Amino acid sequence: MKGMVLNMDFIANEGKKIGIKVGEDTYLRHVIQTRFVKQGDSYIDLFREYVSPIYKQGDIISSSEKIISLCQNRVVKREDLKIGFWAKTLSRFASHPSTGVGVGETIKMQYAINVVGLPKVLFASICSAITKLFGKKGVFYKIVGQEVSGLDGFYDHVWSEYRDIGIQMPHNPTDVCNEIKQKLGISVMIVDANDLGQEILGKSSDIMLSNEVLKQIIRDNPSGQGRQRTPFVLIRKQYI
Repeated sequence: MKGMVLNMDFIANEGKKIGIKVGEDTYLRHVIQTRFVKQGDSYIDLFREYVSPIYKQGDIISSSEKIISLCQNRVVKREDLKIGFWAKTLSRFASHPSTGVGVGETIKMQYAINVVGLPKVLFASICSAITKLFGKKGVFYKIVGQEVSGLDGFYDHVWSEYRDIGIQMPHNPTDVCNEIKQKLGISVMIVDANDLGQEILGKSSDIMLSNEVLKQIIRDNPSGQGRQRTPFVLIRKQYI
């Protein structure tokens, strides 16, 4: 399989490792490649097709939040966001992250204004400008919240299909995980992860590991950030 390295039956994306040590434990991560997931697909069908054949009791599946959101039709179209004066003005002073579209792009700034309101965005912009003078980053997104910071899409650096759509955060991610567990018997966590950081958005109620441990298991973003099409990662504890 091009771009991947094989070790027994576990596969890692290029530049990533299969095993990772967290405390005294070692976990193996196997990336699961899927077809290109489209808006309105069924996440139950995706898990049944790609995960069920290789899943064993005790495994945990890490799922990209983007895939769940697409299945839930959590999408906003470029044509529905009318760019205003404040979005054009404030975006000039924002940073442009390498991990995707940020509020340095007018369309995401307009989305932020639509979601949380102009007063909050102005306050966040002022606080961000001040704290950047002291070397502190990320304040803007902490103030406006995860619904804004988690918006993906509106860029075609990797997939042209995402040029004119923004992918919002999934709805009720914990409920989704519990639904997958109930219907398919698969333990799942939904993550918002990139090469800069990871957040656990939800997990099925049977997963006893803390969010901090789970984040450590995927701290190197094993799914990758390019065209890998590996939104699911099977995690299996290694026993000696």
